[in-house]
Amino acid sequence: MKSGMIEKEGFAALVLRLRAQGVTDLDLLTAIEQTPRSQFVPPQFVTDAYSSRTIPIECGSFMEGADLAARLLAQLHVKPGHRVLDIGTGSGFTAAVMGRIAERVLSLERFRTLVKAAQGRLEALGMRNVIIRQADGSNGLQGEGTFDRILVTAAFDAIPRFYAEQLVHGGSMIAPLMTGEDRCMMIRLTKVGSRFEREDLFPAPYLPLVSHIAVHL
Repeated sequence: MKSGMIEKEGFAALVLRLRAQGVTDLDLLTAIEQTPRSQFVPPQFVTDAYSSRTIPIECGSFMEGADLAARLLAQLHVKPGHRVLDIGTGSGFTAAVMGRIAERVLSLERFRTLVKAAQGRLEALGMRNVIIRQADGSNGLQGEGTFDRILVTAAFDAIPRFYAEQLVHGGSMIAPLMTGEDRCMMIRLTKVGSRFEREDLFPAPYLPLVSHIAVHL
């Protein structure tokens, strides 16, 4: 099957599944359609680009299934004009989708190999408002001001309250939180004053965040 047909049919099937799950945000769906997912997956997984399966990528990392990626972005509610911090670039797909909507996206990734690969994909798409940096992300991103939204895709053992300083008032972040030895829950934290309001969303397959090793990878 030709790549164009894979994209068209894969996206159409994804939209049907997302609508069944209540994801109908037109701006988000348009951003996903404008970001060819097959360009972000390893060549041997092109036919699975729009499936719900987890796809392995380099450095022992993985790419969320298309359904989970879309659900996370739907819960994040990125809007035009927003500045977004993305912790865990991976393939670069979610950062690219957010870049279609937001004013600017800063994305951090600890693996140099993944950083270079994601940068190449974004350059190929002509996206200049998504900046990828190599960093562990365990303390967010200091010295870059505040953000309207933060997305984290590596799990914390406790609510990362230090992120409150990096969010605007009313801003929110979505992050995985370990709730047991092998259980992880996606949570939304909304900044109200100097505190967070927490909302549990759904279980997710993320791994604990490993700090302070980016310089070695």
